[in-house]
Amino acid sequence: MKTLLRISAAIDAITDRLSGLISFIVVLTIAAGFLNAALRYLGQWLQRTLISNELIQLQWYLFSLLFLIGFPYLLKHNVNVRVDFFYSRWGPRRRALVDFLGTLLFLVPFSALAIYVSINPVLTSWGRLPDGSWGPWEVSSDAGGLPLAPLKSLIIVGFAGLLIQGIAQLIKYGAVLAGVHEMEAAVMEAEDEQAAAQELAQEFREELEHRR
Repeated sequence: MKTLLRISAAIDAITDRLSGLISFIVVLTIAAGFLNAALRYLGQWLQRTLISNELIQLQWYLFSLLFLIGFPYLLKHNVNVRVDFFYSRWGPRRRALVDFLGTLLFLVPFSALAIYVSINPVLTSWGRLPDGSWGPWEVSSDAGGLPLAPLKSLIIVGFAGLLIQGIAQLIKYGAVLAGVHEMEAAVMEAEDEQAAAQELAQEFREELEHRR
């Protein structure tokens, strides 16, 4: 188990390092969107075409990269969207069991399937022909647009990262279930109770202010 936990920690470290890249991509995406909007309105005022398909599709590229690379980071930090009525009330071990089964039965197979079904379309986009030879790669149907092959390759990269981080999560959930992370589980439970108490106190304060 210690070896597995070291592997999980190494994967987590790589995922956390992506946070800097993600932040940089967010800034670039916002800048690209602002530039596209500014050039469009400036072009209308000057009655000239200032915007180009390259700039528009660059924004698509950046957003796709942000979305796909963000998969493992969201999973690692458990900030994915949840809609539940029971999970938040359960103890750490029961939550770990639910997460373990969900990751093992759904996330890992889905990620592996997504990679598998994407391989041939991505290779075709890079120019592989039915006879096994290679031709030109896929480009945008818009004049002057960016090539699509690198963009489609991000699908495999994104789901590969999600699959690897899912395996790391399985190791951590298994450690909690095996009692290896009992202290960590106790801390998680205490933090959840503290958060619930703070939320309840905030509700009381808002109610008092409303009555005043």
